[in-house]
Amino acid sequence: MSTEDLERYESDMELALYREYRDVVKIFKYVVETDRRFYLCNAVDVKVRSETGDAYFEVTLTDAWVWDIYRPARFAKNVKVLTFKDVNVEELQDSDVKLPPTTP
Repeated sequence: MSTEDLERYESDMELALYREYRDVVKIFKYVVETDRRFYLCNAVDVKVRSETGDAYFEVTLTDAWVWDIYRPARFAKNVKVLTFKDVNVEELQDSDVKLPPTTP
């Protein structure tokens, strides 16, 4: 497989992922961004933990979709994320979800 073939494959996968995102974003209430992943979900709970002295976040997501090009199944019923980095949670409004139309 040539470098061009690999780049074309990755571009096709990214486009397919974007199209999937565009199709599913309307069924979710929240966008959650961590240092490693981007999620859509219908319920989110963020707790700050510090049992060991260092603070970290425990993020629990319900009915989630994971932005990850290499995951064969992006839908997950429950997701738990532990991170020492920032967590961004945004509630989606209908007016927030305005995606440009795609051409075939």
